[in-house]
Amino acid sequence: MGSGQSTEARVADLLERMTLREKAGQMVGLHVGSFTVLQRETSWTTTLDDAKDAIRDHQVGSATPFGTGFSPYNTAVVAGRVANQLQRVAVNETRLGIPLLVPVDAIHGHAHIEGATVFPHNLAMAATWNPDLAERAARITAVEMAATGANQNYAPTADVAREPRWGRTYETYGESSSLVEAFVAAETRGLQGESLRDPTSVAATVKHYPASSEPTRGEDTAPVDISMGTLRRVFLPPFERAIDEGVAGVMPMYNALGNEPAHSSTFYLTDLLRDRLGFEGVTCSDWLAVWMLVERHQTAASFAEAVEQVATAGLDIASVGGTQHADTLCELVESGDLPESLLDRSVRRILALKFELGLFEDPYVSPRSAIIDVGSEDHRRVSREAARQSVTLLQNDEETLPLGDVDELFVTGPNADSLDNLLGGWTVFDFDENEGPTVRDGLEHVVDDGTTVTYEPGVGSDESAGRDAVASRAERADATVAVLGEPWYLHEFGPASLRGENGGFPQRNSLELPPAQRDLLDAVAATDTPTVLVLVTGRPLVLTDVLDQVDAVVVAFFPGLEGGRAIADVLVGNTNPSGRLPITFPRSMGDFPVRYDWLPHPSPLGMDEHLPSYDPLFEFGFGLSYTEFTYDSLDVSEETIADGGEVTVSVTVTNTGDRAGTETVQLFGEHRHSSVVTPVRELQGFTKVTLSPGETRTVMITLTADDLRVVKPDGSRTLESGAYELFVGDRTQTLAIS
Repeated sequence: MGSGQSTEARVADLLERMTLREKAGQMVGLHVGSFTVLQRETSWTTTLDDAKDAIRDHQVGSATPFGTGFSPYNTAVVAGRVANQLQRVAVNETRLGIPLLVPVDAIHGHAHIEGATVFPHNLAMAATWNPDLAERAARITAVEMAATGANQNYAPTADVAREPRWGRTYETYGESSSLVEAFVAAETRGLQGESLRDPTSVAATVKHYPASSEPTRGEDTAPVDISMGTLRRVFLPPFERAIDEGVAGVMPMYNALGNEPAHSSTFYLTDLLRDRLGFEGVTCSDWLAVWMLVERHQTAASFAEAVEQVATAGLDIASVGGTQHADTLCELVESGDLPESLLDRSVRRILALKFELGLFEDPYVSPRSAIIDVGSEDHRRVSREAARQSVTLLQNDEETLPLGDVDELFVTGPNADSLDNLLGGWTVFDFDENEGPTVRDGLEHVVDDGTTVTYEPGVGSDESAGRDAVASRAERADATVAVLGEPWYLHEFGPASLRGENGGFPQRNSLELPPAQRDLLDAVAATDTPTVLVLVTGRPLVLTDVLDQVDAVVVAFFPGLEGGRAIADVLVGNTNPSGRLPITFPRSMGDFPVRYDWLPHPSPLGMDEHLPSYDPLFEFGFGLSYTEFTYDSLDVSEETIADGGEVTVSVTVTNTGDRAGTETVQLFGEHRHSSVVTPVRELQGFTKVTLSPGETRTVMITLTADDLRVVKPDGSRTLESGAYELFVGDRTQTLAIS
């Protein structure tokens, strides 16, 4: 049936002609390469020839030559050629010629490809408080993916970071559901473009549904034990927003919610996701999730039982299920244990996506596109701007920054001369050091001609080396920049062992700098040299005992390929820092959980002695500038808001300093009284404004009645009458809800 027909008609025509085996094949994918199964000694390996045989003989519908830094096909031109080879087998050597979905985890640029544009990780992108910039980055990511033959992205990440010990915190857009929602919407729009038929658009797949980011103990994939009210108030809104934006795919989380694994839950995958939230696209498993029902959750006694559970629940594609999953589906249908109609339901969605992507018209990519588009200078400029806007200044005693007249600048620390550690996980490891500047490189490039930059690593991420050399260099220098923090890692910090490190840092049990890095700071602090701590990290770390040792603190949440130059520009004053924290920095490990939107509660042992529930080292939304801003007024267009209505909140901002700067205006709100306990503060809107010295401007934020709804214990949302307090900076205003 031709392309002039509707997608629905084309799907119906093709589905009617498919055999059971062909349907089952469409519901599985495979990865071309190797990966370890469930952290065991054994691993699965699929060669390119194996993949072609699986497509040819089992009609496998999804395959990817992209991997987590370990694929043999991680150069742009080679990846595109391999994708074309796989597509040719699917189109020319199978009975129905159904093209492939080719997915990849491109969560901060197409970073599994050497030479691609690597953007700041999501937590850093959130520190920009600039969703428009995230949309531009996602559009570039889609262009570079499409140029290498990929057509589906396992992004955006809609997880709300409520447990900073979790090793995937840097993949999130922070601890605020509202902030995450705005960035997820922007990334979805950027990836999918105006239409999926655009050859530079890719299918976005929002993850990890519905609430993976508050695992017990902070342990990756551990159970998430939250109420339905918390699920609907905190975790679901970013997924709902992605669905409203037309996201093509949803990936469930590995975790169990309570005692029910998400992948095998009819309630979460069908009742809630489809019937209540209205999602009509494709659901794709997280990689090993089906096996984990047997091996980890132990809710299935066999692999066949696990396959039956996920198919019944509503999972459409087992992302790396391979031929075993496809064969098992066929066996379950043939034995009468699984109705074929369930396969029809999933295959109908999969085919619809492939038609919408235009794959039946042209699934191939020109290798020339990869040469032109991947890692282009125009793309890297956007990455550089994102990195600059993400760098956040947390402390600046005696205006140590920006660095002034400095004859000798000493740079030290494990992250000072490492490009990998600026990139973070989900990136090709051992990135070519010539591809981008380290912090050391960046400083050498931007300092005045009369400044000499000296360097001594001092320590590894968690091993001491060269304390005496560090002390000597720091003593002679006019200023020291110590670049500390976390190295490249992903998931539960496991890849540290692949690099031969001792595994003591990073970890879940402590968010403090390791002894070796503390020892380096001790050596520097023993001198009188002004010291700047640059913290490269994927999570908030506990810095309470460190602040007195340093004069200034700058944080960069894995700022990407251009991060070294961006940090350097901030340190010397070429860029006035405008980053603001998307996540709280606690005072101690004992403070967890610590969140800006905490719930008020009784203190029965004495109100006077009650300790504050939120007393962070650096609060959510915090960030300093090299200039000063004041708020002169806060007004609302209407004193009362009713169901279906909206008001405009306006605030006047003045730059009272002596240099241009960018302020992020953050609107918070609180229900003074409600039928259920509600947060003491919720982010209700934000906008950025750039002001010259002495300039004043009034900015406006729209607030709707839907923004003010109260979430009940059953997850329903209602608008309740009463007073609603608004906060911007040190200004407050009361709005009446009628």
